[in-house]
Amino acid sequence: MSEFYTMKIAGLERNLEKFPVNDKLDIAAFIIFGDVELTVAGCTELLKKVPEFDVIITPEAKSIPMAYEMSRQSGKPYVVARKGLKVYMKNPIDVCVVSITTQHEQHLYLGESEIEKIKGKRVLIVDDVISTGESLDSVRTLVKKAGGKETCACAFLAEGDAAERDDIVFLEKLPLFFK
Repeated sequence: MSEFYTMKIAGLERNLEKFPVNDKLDIAAFIIFGDVELTVAGCTELLKKVPEFDVIITPEAKSIPMAYEMSRQSGKPYVVARKGLKVYMKNPIDVCVVSITTQHEQHLYLGESEIEKIKGKRVLIVDDVISTGESLDSVRTLVKKAGGKETCACAFLAEGDAAERDDIVFLEKLPLFFK
């Protein structure tokens, strides 16, 4: 039988299913895919909290709907840091990342066309959940490598200790569930 954690995000109540990360820790899974109502409402609220920016960057994949919606509402372009190198990516740059949800090493890539959108620009980093900060640090490194200047990092949720950080903007705190 599944267990859930109920919370409000941007004024909307959601039930997040709990999943084990290991024998000592569960997380409540926040999956934005398919939740258009929450995507629109949450992005509206986040845009009220972030400083001026020129372009949005998000890591692939769960936060892509957020980057799209924030781009639509703000009129600013967005770029996706891809988890796989694509044949159409000219002169790619990459960084390594290990996150709490993937539990193994991955890379994030930007091609020349994405780099050009970021170079010399004020960049807003968008993610669905910031937890350990490993993914965020990797995107920050990618922005620097591409010649952009981070204006802010934001997420719908800050999980665990991330809720105490002062270098991110978020809508709600998401607890970790220790066994």
